[in-house]
Amino acid sequence: MAEQRDITPIIHQIWHDKDVPPRCQAWVESWRRHHPGWKYRLWTQVECRALLAEHYRWFLPIYDRYPEGVMRAEAGRYFILDRFGGVYVDLNFECLRPVDALLAGQELVVGLEPQEHVQLLSAHRSGLPRLVGTGFLAARPGHPFLAHVHRQLVGSHTHSGSLDATGTFMLTRAVDQAPGDCRITVLAARTLYPLLRPVAAELFGDRPVDRDHAYAVHHWADSWGRDVSVPAQSVAGRQIPFWTSQDLRPRAKGGLDLDPQRERWASGAPAPTVSCLMVTKDRLPWAMRALRCFLAQTYPSVELVVVDDSADGALEDHVRALADPRIRFRRLLPEGRTLGELRNIAVDLATGPYVCQWDDDDLYDPERVEVQMAALLGLDATACFLARERLWWPKRRLLAVSGARVWEGSMVCAKEVLPRYPAQRRGEDTPVAEAVLRAGRVVSVDAPELYTYVYHGNNTFDEPHFAGLFDAATHVWVSGPAYAGHLRAMAARLPLDPADLVRAERPPTGPAPDTAPHTAGDAPRLLPQARRPATGAAESAPAPGAAESGSAPGAAESGSASGVAESAPAPAPAAERPSVLVLTPVKDAVAFLPRYLENLRALDYPRDAVSVGLLEGDSHDGTWEALREALPALEAEFRRVTLVRRHFGFQLTGPRWEPAAQRQRRSVLARARNQLLSRALGEEEWVLWLDVDVTDYPPDLIQRLLGAREEIVVPHCVAEPGGPTFDLNTFVLHPNAAALDWSRWLRDGILQPPRGFGRSYLEDLRGHERVRVDAVGGTALLVHANLHRDGLVFPTVPYRELIETEGLAALAQDMGVECWALPGVEVVHPRHWGGGPLSRTGEAGLGAEAQGSVDR
Repeated sequence: MAEQRDITPIIHQIWHDKDVPPRCQAWVESWRRHHPGWKYRLWTQVECRALLAEHYRWFLPIYDRYPEGVMRAEAGRYFILDRFGGVYVDLNFECLRPVDALLAGQELVVGLEPQEHVQLLSAHRSGLPRLVGTGFLAARPGHPFLAHVHRQLVGSHTHSGSLDATGTFMLTRAVDQAPGDCRITVLAARTLYPLLRPVAAELFGDRPVDRDHAYAVHHWADSWGRDVSVPAQSVAGRQIPFWTSQDLRPRAKGGLDLDPQRERWASGAPAPTVSCLMVTKDRLPWAMRALRCFLAQTYPSVELVVVDDSADGALEDHVRALADPRIRFRRLLPEGRTLGELRNIAVDLATGPYVCQWDDDDLYDPERVEVQMAALLGLDATACFLARERLWWPKRRLLAVSGARVWEGSMVCAKEVLPRYPAQRRGEDTPVAEAVLRAGRVVSVDAPELYTYVYHGNNTFDEPHFAGLFDAATHVWVSGPAYAGHLRAMAARLPLDPADLVRAERPPTGPAPDTAPHTAGDAPRLLPQARRPATGAAESAPAPGAAESGSAPGAAESGSASGVAESAPAPAPAAERPSVLVLTPVKDAVAFLPRYLENLRALDYPRDAVSVGLLEGDSHDGTWEALREALPALEAEFRRVTLVRRHFGFQLTGPRWEPAAQRQRRSVLARARNQLLSRALGEEEWVLWLDVDVTDYPPDLIQRLLGAREEIVVPHCVAEPGGPTFDLNTFVLHPNAAALDWSRWLRDGILQPPRGFGRSYLEDLRGHERVRVDAVGGTALLVHANLHRDGLVFPTVPYRELIETEGLAALAQDMGVECWALPGVEVVHPRHWGGGPLSRTGEAGLGAEAQGSVDR
C-alpha cells in the first residue's frame, strides 16, 4: 500500500473525560463549524492510554510514570497523530477559518509562538531562540518526525517540568534537531499564535489579533505562562494534594480533606501543642513580622519559643509588651553560637510534643500550623513538610510558586523523632530533615500559599541560591499588574509592609540594576542576577555573593543553549586538541541512551579526536541490543568505538541508597569501570568518564575540563541548572575534619557519613573558578590516561575506608596527584530513583546521606 502523503481530515482533542469545560465549548465548536466535512474525536485519558497499550506498549513505563496529567496529555498527541494523522488542537484554541488551504500539500505543520515569549523569565532558561507551540500540530500518519519526537520523549522524560519533558521546550528542540528527511512547515506566530500570553502582554504591551492573517487563536487558558491574579485562598472546603513515605519508600498519594480533623477539634478532641521554634539575631523588623504571623495562627494549641542572641534587648522589650503567655523568650549573650547550636537550645525549651520550624524572616499563612497538623494527625505521620512554597523577592518585584521538593524549613515534626542539629552556621536543617525522612512516616502536602520564603539580601544563603529556586519555579509573576494583584491578595492574610504594596503598584522609575540586555524596541525584563545572559563571550565579574561568603572572585555565569549554567570559558587547551576517550558503563539504560548519544554528538570537540567506550552488564531492558543498533553510526562518527559486555550477576533487592547495599554496589561499579578501562583504553591521552544519565552539559565540556590544566578534574554535577549538588562523592573536607569521630559512620569497611558531616560540596563553593577537592565523583570525571596506565584504578575494596571514585581520589593522592573541581562548570543529572544505569554514581554517593536530600 502506498504511503499516505496528505494530512488526514480529522480533528483530535484531549481532555480528562467527555465533559468539555464550559469555557472551552465555544472554541471546540468553532473547529467543527469551520470543518463540516472533517471527522472529530475527543480523546479521554483512558482512550489515550489504550492506544499506547495496543500500538506503543514500549512507551507505557514512561507514560505511566509521568508525575503530571499534562505530561500524559502532551505526550499522547504525538502518538495519536503518528497512528491516525490529522490535526491536534488544544481545547483553548479558537478556529477563525478553515485550515484546508493552510495544510494543502503539506506533510507536517507546526506554529511558532510570539517572539516575546522567548524573553519571558520562564522561557529564558531554555536558551532557545524561538519557541514552537504544542497547541496546534498537523501531520500525515507515520510522518518520520513523529518517530523522532517519540525518541525525544524518551530522552527527556527525566526532566522534572512538563516544558522540558513533553511540552514546548521539548518540541522546539525536536524541530531544531529533526532528521534531514523530515518535511516540516513552521508557520509564523501571526498565523496560529497571534495572541500574547498574559504575562507577555503585561511586560511588552498587548496587541490586537490580525484576523486577515490568523487562522486560529490560542487563548492560553491554563497554560504554563498564565499570569492571572488568583487570590490567596483558605484551604478550608477544598482538598489538597498529598503524598506519604515510610522510611523513604513511597506509600500513598491523593487528595486530603482537612475538614474531618477540624471537626474533631471543634467537638473537643485534644489538639497536641505545637512548639514553633524561632532563632533570631539583630533582625528586629523581620522578627516582629514573624511574631505577627504566629499570633494569627488558627491552630488552637501553639507556643512560640524565641531564642535571641542579639546585641540589644529591643525584641525582648517588644515581646514583653505583647504580654502573650504563648510566647516564651530566651535571651542569650552574643557568643558566636552557630545556627545549629541555637536551634538545639530552642528544641530543649519546647514543651509541646510537636515542633515547627519558624524562621524569623519568612511569612506564614494563619492556617499553616492547622493544615500541617491536620495532615500529620489525619494520615498518622511523624512529620509533615510542604511540597512547594511561595517565593518572594521584593527588591526585584518577583513572586513565584516553587518547584516540588522537600522544603526543610516547613517541617512540623514529632519532637521525639527529631535528631540534634549539627553545629553548622548554615544548612543545619538539611541533615535533620533528611534524618526525619529516613526515620518514619512522612507526609508532604502541596499548599504553597502556607509558607512564603522571602529573599531580602541578608539571608543565610546568597543570591545565586535564591535565583536558582526561581529558575526551578512552576509559576513566576514579575513586576506588573499580576504581581501587584498577587501581593494585594497576600496582604489580606499576611503582615506585609505597606511600602511593598506601594512599590508593587508603581512602575519602575528607571532601569532596573539587573535587567537582561535587549535590543531597541524590546522591553527590559527583570531576571535573577545569577541567570542573566552575559554580554560578552568571556566576560568576567565577581560571583554574586562572593564577598559575603568569603569566596574568591570567579567567572560570571552565562546563558547556555542546553540550559546548563556555565561560567566563562576556561582557558583553551593546546591547539592540537589531545585525543580523549569517553567511557560509560551502563545497565538498564534504554531510556537514557537517546539523550546520552544526542549530547555526545553535540560536543564541539573534533570527532577525530574523540573515542567512545561502553560496557553493558546485567540489563533486562534491551540495553545491549540498543547499543548494538547504535554501534554502526557511532563508528562512522567517532575516532574509535569499543563495545563491551560483562555481566557481574548483581541485582539489588532493596533501595539503591540503603547503607547496607553500598559496599557491594559500589564494588560492582568499580569492577565495571576497571573492566571497561582495560578493554577500551588505547593510545588516547585523556579519559572522560561520563554517566549515561547525565542529561545536560555544555558543548565545550571537554575544552573546559582540559583548560583546568590538571591531571584529575571534575565539573559540578547538579540536580538541576543552578541547583543543589547531585554528585556528593565530590567533596572538600572541613579544616577540623581530622578531629571528628568518623568511626560511627564506618559500615562494611567504608565511610558513609550523613550529608555535610565534615564535608563541603561544590554548591558551597560557587564563585571559585576551581578548587582542590579531597574526593571525586564519576558522573563526569576527566583523568589523564597515563595515570590509569600507571596503576590508578577504581578500588573494588575499601582503600583508606573509601571505595570506587572516592577510593580513586585517595589512591591518586598517595601517588602524589591532586584532584580538582570546577564549581562553575555544571553538568545536570536529575534525581530519578529506582532502576537504571550501572554508572549512577551520584546516587551511589548518597549512601547514608539518603534519597531525597534537601537543600535550602
